[in-house]
Amino acid sequence: MHCPGTSGQKPTSPDTPGRSGFTAPSALPPNRLRRFFRVPQDFVRVEKPLPKPYLVPLRVSPLPDTLAKGTNNGFLNAMTLPNQLTTLRIILVPVFVALLLQNDPYLKLVGVIVFAVASLTDAYDGYHARKYGEVTRLGAFLDPLADKLLITAAFLLYVWQGYLALWMVLLVAARDIIITVLRVYAEFRDRPVVTSREAKYKTLAQNLFAYVVMLFILLKEDRFFGKRVASATNAILNSGYLDYVMFAITVFTVYTGVSYLLSNWNLALRHPEGGR
Repeated sequence: MHCPGTSGQKPTSPDTPGRSGFTAPSALPPNRLRRFFRVPQDFVRVEKPLPKPYLVPLRVSPLPDTLAKGTNNGFLNAMTLPNQLTTLRIILVPVFVALLLQNDPYLKLVGVIVFAVASLTDAYDGYHARKYGEVTRLGAFLDPLADKLLITAAFLLYVWQGYLALWMVLLVAARDIIITVLRVYAEFRDRPVVTSREAKYKTLAQNLFAYVVMLFILLKEDRFFGKRVASATNAILNSGYLDYVMFAITVFTVYTGVSYLLSNWNLALRHPEGGR
C-alpha cells in the first residue's frame, strides 16, 4: 500500500536532499555548518587554545649590540642605561668647567658637585652594565672616552688657573688620544683591546689627584672655611707640590700608554682580519 503521488519515489530521509532542494543541517560540512547557523565567532570552539600572557616566562637576556650589524635601529638599541649615563657624563664636562671658572664661590661649589655627579655615573654605569648584561661595543668605546674627557678638562682647568704645567697635561692628553684611536681602529677591525690593570691604576690616580685639587679650590674660598684655611690652601696651591705629583702621574701615564701599545699591537694591528 502506498499513498497517491508517491509511486516510484523513495522515501526521503531527514539527512538527504529532497525535491525542494532543502539540505539538512547535519549533512553540511563543519565550515558551512557554522555559516548556516550563523554562529558568532566567540562561540566557535578553538582547536588550539590561545597562550595566556601571564604564563609566558620572562627571560632577561643581554641586549644585542646591533650597532655593528647595520640595522636601522642599532643605535637606539645600543643606547642602554649605562650608555645614557656615559653620554650624560660627556655633556656635564663643559658644565662643570664653566661653573668652576666663575668668581662666585657658590657657583664653584655647584661646579664641584657637578663633577662629583659625573664621577658617580662613571662608577655606576659599569656596574649596571655587567650586572644586567648590557655591555655593548658602544659603551666599551664611550666609557673610557668620557673618563678621558672629564679628567683632561679638569687638568686643563688647573693649567688655566696656574696650578699645573701645560706640558705635562699635553703629554697625558696625547697618550689618551693615541689609545682612543687604537681602540676605534681595533673595534672597526673587530679586534677589541682589553684594558690593562696598570691603566686602571693610572685612571684611579688621576681621579684622586683631580678630586684633591678641586677640594683645594673650595678650601681657598674664605666664605666657606675662613681666611686662615684659605691662606694655607693658597700656599699649598702655589708651592709647587702639585707639579711634583703631576709629574709622577705623567710618567706613569706615559708608561701605561707604551705598555698598552706593545701588548695590543699584535692583537689589534698586525692581525686585524680575525674575529673576537
